[in-house]
Amino acid sequence: VQLQASGGGLVQTGGSLRLSCSASGRSFSNGVMAWFRQAPGKEREFVTAVWRNGGEYYADSVKGRFTISRDKAKNTMYLQMNSLKPEDAAVYYCAASTSIILSSIRKAEQYSYWGQGTLVTVSS
Repeated sequence: VQLQASGGGLVQTGGSLRLSCSASGRSFSNGVMAWFRQAPGKEREFVTAVWRNGGEYYADSVKGRFTISRDKAKNTMYLQMNSLKPEDAAVYYCAASTSIILSSIRKAEQYSYWGQGTLVTVSS
């Protein structure tokens, strides 16, 4: 099973980026997929997740600016990031699970599959 994250880059404050996470080797159409991020010197933090039924969950810090979506047919997840701020700069990781429970959706240790990360840099 492999998750491949892409789409990171350098953007100015207020700009937008769209990240993608393509899964192979296993279908996650009935699973949960999520984005986490980790800034230098900080712990990995939850950003957003999409539940089995399509329900979306967001960290307060990104609500209203970020949108998660997925294409089940392509086994791919996306993260549209708008109104980016310098504090959004981090390595963004995609994660997936087929067995996670809803109460644990924000816990990184509950995800079995991880992508390699894609770097997002926001210039002020």
